[in-house]
Amino acid sequence: MNSVVLIGRLTRDPEIRYIPESQNAVATFSIAIDRPVRAGGEKKTDFPRITVFGKQAENCERFLKKGRLVGVQGRLQTGSYKTQSGETRYTTDVVADRVEFLEWGDKSESARSGFERETPAGGLGVPEGFQALDDDDDIPF
Repeated sequence: MNSVVLIGRLTRDPEIRYIPESQNAVATFSIAIDRPVRAGGEKKTDFPRITVFGKQAENCERFLKKGRLVGVQGRLQTGSYKTQSGETRYTTDVVADRVEFLEWGDKSESARSGFERETPAGGLGVPEGFQALDDDDDIPF
């Protein structure tokens, strides 16, 4: 069985590229995951590289940025390559089947989506097509 579930914060903005033959999107990014600390132990962090394909890759590039909290479900994949000096380097990546955005928002504040609209006071207002509810109103569900 090869299954991985991780929750962490992005260490950099996702980078996206397209495979020339199929025009399939591929996004890569890394997340920081703290290891549990034992009593008297030192805090340690892992930084796995995540690879995402297709529409999900495009959504990652659009909505994720450095520092955002994200959940990743996928599988481990190992590989190797040779450096210019002939040295062999080994890699371990997580190929994501599913990426959950645990903190939402657009990459740039000026390109807000229809989900969040700022009010003149700077707070988040009611999206178009919805009605505001007071805290005392009865919610029908």
